[in-house]
Amino acid sequence: QVLLGASGGGSVQAGGSLRLSCAASGYTDSWYCMAWFRQAPGKERESVGLFDSDGAVKHADSVKGRFTISQDNAKNTLYLQMNSLKPEDTAMYYCAAEFRVVRDFPYCLSVYIRQAFGYWGQGIQVTVSS
Repeated sequence: QVLLGASGGGSVQAGGSLRLSCAASGYTDSWYCMAWFRQAPGKERESVGLFDSDGAVKHADSVKGRFTISQDNAKNTLYLQMNSLKPEDTAMYYCAAEFRVVRDFPYCLSVYIRQAFGYWGQGIQVTVSS
């Protein structure tokens, strides 16, 4: 059973930093594509960025230069380092994943755009006060 265990988050003042983690377990395929999304109250879920196990990374324009997605292969963990946080970053953050036997980045990008990942972690609340 594939599980995504998300952690981190909390409350911070504007300009501060937080780091979210998403640990994947229970998968057997050797390649993965993982992503972060967020949803603010009353708004649609939006993408934050994606990362595949070969190191390809994409950040949404709204977070470029402030947020960084990285991984720790040994720990099967994806991170979202969030710097220079703004009140508009306040949202519930979710990690998501897909797994394949071989690398398939076009598929990864497709599920990212469609927000159609098969596996999702629990939401983590991030609150940024002004």
